[in-house]
Amino acid sequence: MPELPEVETIARGLAERVTGDVIESVWLGQKKEPLKSAAQEIAVTLERSRIAAVRRMGKHIVFDLEKDGEARTHLSAQSRNKHGVNDSHVSQKRREVGHPTLAGRSARATPDRAQWIVHLGMTGRLQIATPEAEIEKHTHAILKLVSGRELRFVDPRRFGRLSVARSADFDAGGFEPLEIDVDRFIELFRGRKTPIKSALLNQKLLRGVGNIYADESLFRAGIRPRRRAATITREQLVKLHSSVKEVLREAIALGGSSISDYVDADGEEGFFQLQHRVYGREGEPCLVCKTPIKRVVISGRSSHYCPKCQK
Repeated sequence: MPELPEVETIARGLAERVTGDVIESVWLGQKKEPLKSAAQEIAVTLERSRIAAVRRMGKHIVFDLEKDGEARTHLSAQSRNKHGVNDSHVSQKRREVGHPTLAGRSARATPDRAQWIVHLGMTGRLQIATPEAEIEKHTHAILKLVSGRELRFVDPRRFGRLSVARSADFDAGGFEPLEIDVDRFIELFRGRKTPIKSALLNQKLLRGVGNIYADESLFRAGIRPRRRAATITREQLVKLHSSVKEVLREAIALGGSSISDYVDADGEEGFFQLQHRVYGREGEPCLVCKTPIKRVVISGRSSHYCPKCQK
C-alpha cells in the first residue's frame, strides 16, 4: 500500500500537471467498491470544476475544486474544439453518470468549493493519459479535462476509494508526522500499552505512516517494534520523533519506495527501497552490526528489526 512518501510524490506530480485545469466530464465504472461517495454525488461535484490545488492529507490525495463562472467559461464549445476533445474512444461498456445541468445559473462572486478525495488502497494509480491511449482493464474512473487530457483511476484489487466533500472540510484524522512538534508526539505514545509499531501505524494518532517507514524509523531510533509504547523513555521518543521525520523526508526526496507496483504520476518508480536498512531484509546482515535482520508479525503486519541495534 502506498504510504506517505509515495502519496506525497504522486500528489506533487499531479499538482504540477493538472492544477488550473477544468474537469469537463466524468465517467465512473460499474464496480461499487471504489466509490465511497455515491456516483451521482461524485459526478455533480467534479464536473465543471476547476482543479485549484492537489495535495496530500495523510495517505489521501485531495483535489481542491472550485466551481465558478470562470470554470464554466472554460467549458465552452470553443475550448473543447481547441483542445480536440473526442468522445469516439469511449467503449460500449462505459456508463456516463448523469447530472443536473448547470446552464443558466449565474456565476457567483465567490466560487463553490469542494474536494475530491482519492485513497489509492493497495494497487490504485492515477494516470494522466490522452483520449486515444488504451484504457486499462481495471479503470474505475475517467475525468476528461478541458486541456484535452484524461485523468484515470486504475485499481486492479479495488481497495482504493473515491469520495467527495462538498463543503471542502475533509479531515483525514491524526497528526501530520512531518509537522507535529516533539512534545505533542511524546504525548501521543506516552502510557499506551500497545506495541510501539502498532501505535505508529494507528492513523488516528499519526496519519500517513505505514509499515515500511515505521520499521525504518524504529531502526534508526534503536527501538524494537514489539516494545510497549509505555516503556519507551522520553529520550527515546525524542529520537523516534526525529527519525520518523528524517526517514519520511529522505523517502520523499527519492520518490518513495517501489517494492510492488507503485509508480508516480509520470509512471516512474521510486528509489528509497535501495536505502531500506531493515524492511524486507529478513536474514540479511544488519548494515551497522552485521547481525541477521529478523522478522516478526505484530497485529498481522510483518515487522523487521535488528536484534542487536534495537532494544
